[in-house]
Amino acid sequence: MLTLPDSLRDAFKDPLGPVTTDASELLAAAAETRADRIDRDAPIVAVGDVVTYHLREAGRVPDVAVVDGKTEREVVRSEIESALAAADVRRIAVENPPASLSIDLLSALAEALSASEPVMIEVVGEEDLAALPAIVAAPDGASVVYGQPGEGMVRVAVTPESRTEARTLFEALDGDLDAAYEALGIASNDASEGAGR
Repeated sequence: MLTLPDSLRDAFKDPLGPVTTDASELLAAAAETRADRIDRDAPIVAVGDVVTYHLREAGRVPDVAVVDGKTEREVVRSEIESALAAADVRRIAVENPPASLSIDLLSALAEALSASEPVMIEVVGEEDLAALPAIVAAPDGASVVYGQPGEGMVRVAVTPESRTEARTLFEALDGDLDAAYEALGIASNDASEGAGR
């Protein structure tokens, strides 16, 4: 398991990409930067219940959604909870304590990124740090979308540059990085070279 040291909490408060409150605008930007892929479009990964809900309402089911039933540490509104509970997608349940990344969550993320159908990872605990490994593991052209408290949705276009930035933060976490990279299904020395699926 990786944990966020207190000394780095401020480093995780700045958004890693542009912030918007318009899901349709975000999806249009994602389509513009998406890489061509033979098997399917580059994935959209949503981290957070509210983000997942807004993307679905805008007509795009995220390829990977990571949810925990909360927003800003409070239970999500009932209409969001109901909509996500009714979503017809494959589900993976994992445990992940606050301010950490468990091996189960990282493994589920790797599995979901390689799946051919949409997957919702349902976290018991918190999913707040899941955007980092998603950026590290997702292929070039993917978009990772997460909530910025009090501001809106952040979209990170996955590129070698954004992956390197995310990898720097990921590797600043305390814990067994080799095991974390193994759980993600990538070699630690490949993470900055587009080793996503």
